[in-house]
Amino acid sequence: MAYDTDLADRIRELVATERGLDERRMFGGLAFLINGNMSVAASRKGGLMVRVPPAETESLTSDDRVSPMVMAGQPRRGWLYVEATADEDEWVEEWVTRGVTYARSLPPKKGR
Repeated sequence: MAYDTDLADRIRELVATERGLDERRMFGGLAFLINGNMSVAASRKGGLMVRVPPAETESLTSDDRVSPMVMAGQPRRGWLYVEATADEDEWVEEWVTRGVTYARSLPPKKGR
């Protein structure tokens, strides 16, 4: 499945004013990076892939629509899959904000 282009457009609207913003195709979806750090992506499975503080991974999965990302067969702390569609404005904005806030807190990648 390809990523949801409407959801990607909604993310783009929410992050448009962020300094150090870059878009890249990653993990089969479209990722939005802040100073070289991935913040959020329109996932190839539909929904969002969101980067969060690793220590908060478990506490943020209390909603049935949020689960840890599984990469190479292993759940990864600091990465969440969030079921979402472009028309869920508050839900999408909440998760995009979480991802951007965390990515902004990280040191910029070299060359940024």
